[in-house]
Amino acid sequence: MKLSDTACRNAKASDKLRKLSDGGGLQLWVQPTGAKLWRLAYRLHGKQRLLAIGTYPVISLVEARRIRENSKRDLAAGIDPSQRKRTEKLQLASGITTFQSVAEEYVAKQKREGRASNTIDKIEWLLSFAYPHIGRSTLKQISSADILTVLQKVEQRGRFDTARRLRSTIGRVFRFGIATARADNDPTVALQGALTAPVVKSRAAITDPKAFGGMLRAIDGFDGQPTTQAALKLMALLFPRPGELRLAEWSEFDFQKQIWTIPENRMKMRRPHRSPLSQQASNILQALHLITGGGKLVFPSVRSVQRPISENTLNAALRRLGYSKEEATAHGFRASASTLLNESGKWHYDAIERQLAHLDQNDVRRAYARGEHWDERVQMMQWWADHIDELKISNPNAKHL
Repeated sequence: MKLSDTACRNAKASDKLRKLSDGGGLQLWVQPTGAKLWRLAYRLHGKQRLLAIGTYPVISLVEARRIRENSKRDLAAGIDPSQRKRTEKLQLASGITTFQSVAEEYVAKQKREGRASNTIDKIEWLLSFAYPHIGRSTLKQISSADILTVLQKVEQRGRFDTARRLRSTIGRVFRFGIATARADNDPTVALQGALTAPVVKSRAAITDPKAFGGMLRAIDGFDGQPTTQAALKLMALLFPRPGELRLAEWSEFDFQKQIWTIPENRMKMRRPHRSPLSQQASNILQALHLITGGGKLVFPSVRSVQRPISENTLNAALRRLGYSKEEATAHGFRASASTLLNESGKWHYDAIERQLAHLDQNDVRRAYARGEHWDERVQMMQWWADHIDELKISNPNAKHL
């Protein structure tokens, strides 16, 4: 029977050594003195061996199980877990650092540089795929083949895009290691073209004017949380990235000047972004302020005013309105606005792109096109708000899709 944390915590000492098993060779030894020690019994080359893991609760049950699984991988590769532990102690004593320790330094650096918390979470999540396999090796010990093995394990689960992003993240750790004199090269460079290319699928969006008007009418009839309805309306009016809206704070809005200023740490391109507020958007926000204005967040979770609505809230609301994920997404409002604004022929392409907070991919053009096109964008956003009001009343008897 597997152990529980409660069983470990409540295990009592007796006059003899007690061995509590968690399976797979992992045992908690309860000494007559009351000390609790983790031990892992295993066989290598036909001989019974024992790995001293550490004391409980300094080493938790979860951590002890993780060490057990890592040790199983070592054994499968013909590596003695006890020898591995001795090597790691020598490395630590001599100042040699492992991939995991360098990666954690790299993540800490990203935090100091103000990277968004969502970005940090994604980096840490990606690196978690690498730690069990190469985390305890030094950067100089890791080959391209070692990294490819890690990536192929991710690919075998059908996560081709995750494998591609993991390769890039591992590469950044190695380049950080090179800069800090702990690596000689980046083994991920040799893996270009070695992974399965993911099929790029655009996020679903409604770009037909009548169908878009139908969705806007459906949103007007939404009977869920008023904050969720307001968020959907603002996604249509302002077309930010969903994360930029759901994490919005009241301090970012200047209703007198009709401006929303999104700080750089929430922007994809790490540049602060100003968005003009149409009168319609301002009215929605000021009405919402009566509901959530007592706190910091514009869209707090129903469970805690200290936390924003979840990433899935807006997409779940669209599903509730009858739109499948193949038909519409929260991010799709950006494509809807971009398409319809460009098709109107009224606005300069650069003004639309600047409102979308897109960065020009042409380095030379970007160097010269530094303006915000602010005055045009102010006019454009009011025209857009008026235009979608017209779309809502045109052909009102049509189905929403």
